[in-house]
Amino acid sequence: MTSAMLILVGCQLLGELLRATFQLPIPGPVIGMFLLALALGLRARRTGNDRTPAPLKPAAEGLIANMGLLFVPAGVGIIAEAGVIRKEWLPILVAVAGSTILSLIVTALVMHWTLRPTHTHDTNGEGRTS
Repeated sequence: MTSAMLILVGCQLLGELLRATFQLPIPGPVIGMFLLALALGLRARRTGNDRTPAPLKPAAEGLIANMGLLFVPAGVGIIAEAGVIRKEWLPILVAVAGSTILSLIVTALVMHWTLRPTHTHDTNGEGRTS
């Protein structure tokens, strides 16, 4: 479990390092999460095994089980900025609603594209009625 936590924290640290080095507007942990997903995807492609590596599973499950706790700092930040939110509520509402609708549309289009039926051609004539 220690090695798994080192992998997770290492990905977050690498993401933070990339963000600071290249002045990226994306949070370091998000970049780290993308790097972890990329590494797991490459591992699955190379080995043909798309299951989560055994050491990562308990560490990830522990973090997911306590995910509610991880939202406390964000909630405190929102409360701390209540004055700004009160003043700028309309642009914030438009941004949140617009991004939610855009996310739903993009998700629907991606699902539609990935779940399209594949057409197979019947080369030996079976299934044809003459």
